[in-house]
Formats: sequence, C-alpha cells, structure tokens
Amino acid sequence: MQPDISRTAAWTLLCEWTQGESLRRHALAVEAAMRAYARRLGGDEELWGATGLLHDLDYERYPSLEDGHPRYAMRELEEKGYPPELVRAVASHAEYLGVPRETPMEKSLFAVDELSGFVLACAYVRPDGLMGMTPKSVRKKMKSASFAAAVSRDDLRRGAEGLGIDFDDHVEVAIAALAARSAELLSSDGAPS
Repeated sequence: MQPDISRTAAWTLLCEWTQGESLRRHALAVEAAMRAYARRLGGDEELWGATGLLHDLDYERYPSLEDGHPRYAMRELEEKGYPPELVRAVASHAEYLGVPRETPMEKSLFAVDELSGFVLACAYVRPDGLMGMTPKSVRKKMKSASFAAAVSRDDLRRGAEGLGIDFDDHVEVAIAALAARSAELLSSDGAPS
C-alpha cells in the first residue's frame, strides 16, 4: 500500500511533530519553492512539495546535528512508507550526513532550504513584504553579515550552482513561489490555505 503523500497528509504529520509557528512557516516556504522547481524541472509536484514540508520534521524535537536532525525524521518517514527518494532528499539536505545530492529534487531541496528562509527574512523588513522584491534587494541584504546571520551566504550561492542556474534567476523563482503564497507565509498563524 502506497503512503498518502498528499499535502494534507504531509501537513498533518508536520504539525504532529512541529508546534513552532516559525518552523511550520519555514516548511511552508520550502514547500512552495519545491513545487515551483518541480514545475520548472519536470518533477512530481506532490512528491517535491511533501519533501519540502517534511525536510525538517524532527528539527524542533531533535535539533542536535550530531545525533538528531534529520535522523529521526528519516526513520519516521521510512516507517510510514514514504518514498525512498523523499527520505534520501531529507538526508542529502544535511551536508554533515555525507549523502551526496544527485537528483534534481535533492539539489532543489538544498538550494531552496536556506534561500526560502532568507527571502522571508527580507520580506519581514520590507513595507511591501514579498511584493516587488527583486534579486538585487536580496543580494544587498546578503552583504550585511548581521542580517539573518545564521544563513550561510556560501550555501545560498552553492544551491544555485548545484542546480546549474544563474543566482538571480534562482532568487526570482523563490521570490515568485513565496509571493504566490504570501498570505499564509506572512500571516500570524502560518496555517496553509
């Protein structure tokens, strides 16, 4: 029997494991960007979207990179019968596990994970949020080491390189994907619409 990888099922599982609004919002942002890349690269939008929603499933409960995240998520997803390619993508987004990114879905997850968070951080300090945001404004914020300091600027660039996409084009894809869902991403409850 195939597992239910629908958006509803993935969101329900995420909510069972994750209570924090900001981490749920991050998962929604990564999901939006993953769906955009699935359309762009000919991937299965439901599978890619579920991968985006579930990639940090265990981070709130088991944040330790040494023996926690994403190992518990991978185990849970395997037990629930999620597709091996989804589980492997979750593993490959954590560089410290040493799982090379080989498929377009794995490369996309790495590329949009940190970028989605960074773009949302940029939106929070703009009067118009995601509307009218440009790659130039994102690049400008990247130059400020104190802004979203936890985000590796090298990882942002390496993500685009891994996809073989110009950095500005990559940022445009992310901005457009997040802007299309700005109501839920910038709302106070973070619930999907």
